[in-house]
Amino acid sequence: MAAIDTVLRLFAPGDRLVVTEDLYGGTFRLFEKMFRPLGIEAVYVDTSDLGTVQAAFADPRVKGLFVESPTNPLLKIADLRALALLARARGALMIVDNTFLTPVLQRPLEQGADMVVYSATKYLAGHNDVVAGAVVTRTPELSERVGFLQNAAGSILGPQDAWLTLRGLKTLVLRVERQQANAQAVAEWLCRHPRVRRVRYPGLPGHPGRDILLREKSGSGGMIAFEVDDPGRIPAILSGVRVFLFAESLGGVESLITYPAVQTHADLDAATRERLGINSRLLRLSVGIEDAQELLGDLEGLL
Repeated sequence: MAAIDTVLRLFAPGDRLVVTEDLYGGTFRLFEKMFRPLGIEAVYVDTSDLGTVQAAFADPRVKGLFVESPTNPLLKIADLRALALLARARGALMIVDNTFLTPVLQRPLEQGADMVVYSATKYLAGHNDVVAGAVVTRTPELSERVGFLQNAAGSILGPQDAWLTLRGLKTLVLRVERQQANAQAVAEWLCRHPRVRRVRYPGLPGHPGRDILLREKSGSGGMIAFEVDDPGRIPAILSGVRVFLFAESLGGVESLITYPAVQTHADLDAATRERLGINSRLLRLSVGIEDAQELLGDLEGLL
């Protein structure tokens, strides 16, 4: 959140940003509770729909584009190259939250983005023992501006947190490869389960936007969202898991299960959550590096 807060300080009162509508709830809270009162407004759209983004850019007050891809928790995929061209033509700054795929699987700067933000707490550090953020910029000029804001506002890591993050980066590629392989196995298993209504995972055939990921030669990541047939089963699932841990974070070596409607996206009003698909049946998995069969066995007795 400190990373995103720093980036948003580049904008001025009266500016608008086109923003992914189904984004992390903490980012939504930052836009709505902190920056909207200061005169910096978010306009929420489906950034996986290029036409919708193009229409939003008709407003001359739009100075930025903030994109999550894949989104949290619905895993929608945006065409970053096409969005970058659109933003560049309008003179807008394009920021991509690449937390879910990491630079191992997706490199937004190479696709035309101006800035990339990460919750380094997640995959980059990778061990659920540090809270950190990161901003990566396309130009030295942007780096200087971000560096000034960090220094002025004090949004920097302590040395121990910085060391833990650097330690985690050394195993990032290995961890992501194993997490992705496990996630593919879990997603395919969920698709066959009679009590699962829908599975969202970019590695599955037919997932919207999967062709974009394949074209960019990136992977599908370790995050899965799925809907059970009966929301009444949710409490038993969350209390019954033993290999998965019931917790809000993601991207660590441990597998986690989260209930977005009451955890990560509780700041969205109920009507908005329902419209977006963050409903009472939806669960989100962050798949770790455990043995895949142990993960499947943990879920099998609960679903």
